[in-house]
Amino acid sequence: MEHRLPVPVPEQYLPALRAGDVILLSGTIYTARDAAHARFADLLARGEPLPVPKGACIYYAGPCPAAPGEVIGPCGPTTSKRMDAYTPALVDYGIRQFIGKGARSAAVNASMSGRAVHFAATGGAGMLYATRITACEPVAFEDLGAEAVYRLTVEDFPAVVSFDLSGNDVYALAVNRK
Repeated sequence: MEHRLPVPVPEQYLPALRAGDVILLSGTIYTARDAAHARFADLLARGEPLPVPKGACIYYAGPCPAAPGEVIGPCGPTTSKRMDAYTPALVDYGIRQFIGKGARSAAVNASMSGRAVHFAATGGAGMLYATRITACEPVAFEDLGAEAVYRLTVEDFPAVVSFDLSGNDVYALAVNRK
């Protein structure tokens, strides 16, 4: 099934999403890669709020610099497993949506089950994703360069539901079909 949805996806729509569904997202997402996640962990350990709102959608990406006249450079996903050590704490904090490349660990899937969803973005499609980004603004950790947290405004940003609230994992489903 295909869905056109605002992002962050409102909580009431999350239960209807199924692993394998194609989605087109329009609204606000936040980038965060490894270095930003390490800083998120430090903030949470100190009991401080994150620079992204609860309920936000985090995109595991580090945008390339924009060419003159462009909003953003290529902005493709990085491997989601690289953020697995941090994800359960982010879910506990209130982050409910993640976009990245590839499967998550069993521990992360268990932490997300019934509480958060994961959307798969296509690796190697950074230029395609850049065409779906209409605004890019640094939010936090600007000293990290491409690994800073950026607020992106997206329009018809394509992804696939790879882990749904019911605990269905599109990668596990594909392996079980063999």
